[in-house]
Amino acid sequence: KDLDYSLDKIETLNFHEEKEVNGIRFWSYNAGHVLGAAMFMIEIAGVKLLYTGDFSRQEDRHLMAAEVPNVRPDNLIIESTYGTHVHEKREVREARFTQTVHDTISRGGRCLIPVFALGRAQELMLILDEYWEAHPELHDVPIYYASSLAKKCMAVFQTYVNAMNDKIRRQISVNNPFVFKHISNLKNIDQFQDIGPSVVMASPGMLQSGLSRELFETWCPDHRNSVIIAGYCVEGTLAKMIMSEPEEITSITGQRLPLKCSVTYISFSAHTDYEQTSEFIRLLKPGHIILVHGEHSEMQRLRTALKREYEDNMDVFAPANNEEIILNFRGEKMAKVVGRLASKKPKAGDVVSGVLVKRGFNYHIVSPEELQHYTDLSQGVVLQKQTVPFTAPFSLLHHCLLQLAGGVEQVEQSGKNCLKVFDSILVVQEKNKVVIQWEGSNMNDMYADAVLTLCLQIEANPQAIKQSSLRSITQGKDKSTFEDRVQKLLVEMFGEDSVSYQPKLKYITVTIDNEKAVVNLKSYEVQCQNENLHQMITSAIKRQHIALTPVNVPTIAIT
Repeated sequence: KDLDYSLDKIETLNFHEEKEVNGIRFWSYNAGHVLGAAMFMIEIAGVKLLYTGDFSRQEDRHLMAAEVPNVRPDNLIIESTYGTHVHEKREVREARFTQTVHDTISRGGRCLIPVFALGRAQELMLILDEYWEAHPELHDVPIYYASSLAKKCMAVFQTYVNAMNDKIRRQISVNNPFVFKHISNLKNIDQFQDIGPSVVMASPGMLQSGLSRELFETWCPDHRNSVIIAGYCVEGTLAKMIMSEPEEITSITGQRLPLKCSVTYISFSAHTDYEQTSEFIRLLKPGHIILVHGEHSEMQRLRTALKREYEDNMDVFAPANNEEIILNFRGEKMAKVVGRLASKKPKAGDVVSGVLVKRGFNYHIVSPEELQHYTDLSQGVVLQKQTVPFTAPFSLLHHCLLQLAGGVEQVEQSGKNCLKVFDSILVVQEKNKVVIQWEGSNMNDMYADAVLTLCLQIEANPQAIKQSSLRSITQGKDKSTFEDRVQKLLVEMFGEDSVSYQPKLKYITVTIDNEKAVVNLKSYEVQCQNENLHQMITSAIKRQHIALTPVNVPTIAIT
């Protein structure tokens, strides 16, 4: 059931097609081991890792050699199956293989070739079918492949010829090379008539059990017969043991059988040897190499050889099963600017302001207004309220706000009197209190603080505020009074720590959040790069100037 459930989770992926899951990117390359074998490049948080799996850098009869990625990996996890061994040339091993088979047939023997169902079986069949076609004297000698799985695999090979090397793709225009003329399928042992010379390819490839083991035990006592071991063999298997040519073997039922047939090892294994592995590493230049898929002794020999060849240019690890490896990488992170912010190429020293969004292991800087276009987020507004006790006349607050902000808009909200100042702060009149409302932002918070301070001052001493207002109308525009009032006003607006008064130089400096504004008390000019802060201070000085200028309109009622 678990296997059936897992089938629903399988997704097909083309070579070089990129896929991203939870911020992890990966794509594949042709590995050359068997039809469809792939190496995977995985990128996590900017660190690239290439996992080769089983791969071969040598083109054979039907498969392409493994690709060399055009991206340099930080880590390379690579197989070490053959360690420091070097394979013989393909032409040499094919000649040895066909000659061994021919010699066996010539002396009236049977030739057993234990194979795996996928990969090497098809390679050997291509070689034998071509050799039989070129030698008419062998046409009466049958060749069988005895594996139900190999038969199923043949349908795949006959279908996906386009995934093979150029030689096969050219040949398919004439005929399908996997429709063999001299080779037939042996469905089961009962159909096999063992009455003369023959060649049988049977699985499994290491003679552990099955048809290949059964035929081996039947044929091994006859010196005319032969066994060709054509692939990799694990220690402890019968195929590995007979390569040392013992005098007898133990059958699967426990009987002792004499080993008189010839045993020949000709490696057609599609795993890299030392030369292929070393060349592959030289082309990729990874920072770290981790050896896997190999016996302990072979892995250690390969590790020693690689460290000797590349000296201190890269780290080489040969971990045991379940052994943890900790690797350190540089901690730099890169954020991509997208959307409106990316419309103009920034110059050195420019400040990019936006929202930093992390998705998986990727970072982007986005304008707040475009969040919903590039993320699942949206921009929100924080509405702030401050309730202040206020028993003084609301008209007095109106008058004082007019001096502070210049423009005051009278509005009505739910039947309540409201004053709107700085185009963003709403002051609502309620019984024995006022409610100050605004949308949260750095500038609006500063405006709200000024309004709140004014409300608290009026509530603390409303009579003094009245008299001050009356004097401001009748005193005229005294120079020293004006400078003093401007300083006090700015202190009320921004706080004493943010305002610096230099009476000798006739300057007032306001510093808010690293933004600096300088007020020239001679010309009343304001110098500031921040437009909002510039406008706010300029407006306040103008209102103060108006407030201290004698007015001829005695219509302001202060009650």
